[in-house]
Amino acid sequence: MANFNKVILMGNLTRDPELRVTPGGLAICKFGLAVNRQYTTKDGEKREETTFVDIDAFGRQAETISKYVQKGRPLMVEGRLRLDQWEGKDGEKRSKLNVVLENFQFVGGRDDQSEGGDRSGSGYESSSPPPRKARQDTAPAPDGADDDVLDDDVPF
Repeated sequence: MANFNKVILMGNLTRDPELRVTPGGLAICKFGLAVNRQYTTKDGEKREETTFVDIDAFGRQAETISKYVQKGRPLMVEGRLRLDQWEGKDGEKRSKLNVVLENFQFVGGRDDQSEGGDRSGSGYESSSPPPRKARQDTAPAPDGADDDVLDDDVPF
């Protein structure tokens, strides 16, 4: 039987990230994300609901998130669902569904301005985006073809 466990969420942090480091040196960052949904009822009334999701990040991504993101800032996360189960102090079995972060993307610019560009959670921490590589897989222009005309026809 095939299985697939992938979650993509975009929302605002509900609290400052909490960074801890295990005795083995692994960084663990825990934070909450509020994801809003706006909808209209059958009666035409506009409503909004908020879903709160707890997220765990590990390693370099955990360090980056704790360094650059604070409560209220937008963030897009990609990860997988994990069910944590334990027994409470009262003897009752408890469980909680959370997200284990696999990748993330800063949303918006620095200090919520649109300048500065987004950076991915791949560990890249420079103040400017990485240089783009020139495409090597483009075919040469046919003989006598005007390069400007070919560039206008390319849809990307």
